Amino acid sequence: MSSGVEADIALDAAVVLSLGMNRVLGRAGGLAGRGAEALAALAEGRAEARAAALAEVETQERALREVVERNARIAALAEARDRIGASVELPAPLALDERPAEELTAWCAATDRVLDEAERALSDHLAAEVTAQIFASAEGLTTDLERAEPVPEADTGDVRRTLARVMARLLPDAGPAERDAVAEAARLLASATTAAEAEGVLQEVRLRIQDANRRTRDLREAERRRAAEADAAAQAEAERRYVLDSITAAFEDLGYEVAGGFETLTASDGTMVLTKGAWPDHSVRMRVDDAQVRASMTRERPAESEDDRRVDAEREAEWCAAFEAARTRLADAGIRSEVGWRLDPGVRELPVTAESRHTRGRAERRERHRSRDQ
Repeated sequence: MSSGVEADIALDAAVVLSLGMNRVLGRAGGLAGRGAEALAALAEGRAEARAAALAEVETQERALREVVERNARIAALAEARDRIGASVELPAPLALDERPAEELTAWCAATDRVLDEAERALSDHLAAEVTAQIFASAEGLTTDLERAEPVPEADTGDVRRTLARVMARLLPDAGPAERDAVAEAARLLASATTAAEAEGVLQEVRLRIQDANRRTRDLREAERRRAAEADAAAQAEAERRYVLDSITAAFEDLGYEVAGGFETLTASDGTMVLTKGAWPDHSVRMRVDDAQVRASMTRERPAESEDDRRVDAEREAEWCAAFEAARTRLADAGIRSEVGWRLDPGVRELPVTAESRHTRGRAERRERHRSRDQ
């Protein structure tokens, strides 16, 4: 890269936490109050105040995420309840807002108890429903056990209670295939003619319930992973957008025009072109990746004289000073940068930018400005 600079960038913890909190709350841009306080304390060298502000925003962000998890569990249990037709009361999801972290945590603890009880009630309902269906079959267990001499009539009720107790272990959000597999095994009780046969069937039901629950927990974990991956992607995008917006604001404050690079209309892809009204022949191409910013000054046409090369060196020096000023502004916004490579002004000839739609458009704008000035 000629006449350029490369710098590694990293976001301050206050920015990362604030962006996460904003996403949970459905906000766009800006820093949460305590996050802004943490950055201010960092700039002023107040370590103790910064630590306190960071701890508070971290606690708040964690509490909000716990509420999100409970809301998701409420939704999952409501879906299971509707699927099996149970009448079980569930708490309403909690609206996400800026109430104190202690209040959010207390709600989560109380909700956990209610949801645990609701899950048990749903499992009991499912067990009773399947058990009743099996014992109500035309040639059901009751008739068969009454005909079978080795099985006393009193054992019919015991088998039924045992089946209901075993079935209650089936998770209420088990999928249709898992529930069908368990019910298929349970129906074999209808043909059991001895207590030993009935116990063998019950053991098979237990094994199928274990397998169904394992599959259900695997599905839950897969869903949690998908949610975590989506959350991480959303967080990365929020951080990238924050960096791009902060860089744009910093250079615009320094008098630069910041536009999307090449054929893009915005800097959403991380590529930007910086220009100034007093730079008819120069621009800076900048690329912002996940953890690095790279910038290079370019010419719109080849240098043709010593005067052109002198102007190049002046523009490069101006740009280097602006970059350092921008680094200070970015540090105030919680974006740390460490220059890993730099090419001093005048060391190499500036590369010439191939004409692009962006270049033509900027030339046309300059021509319109000249026409208005005449």
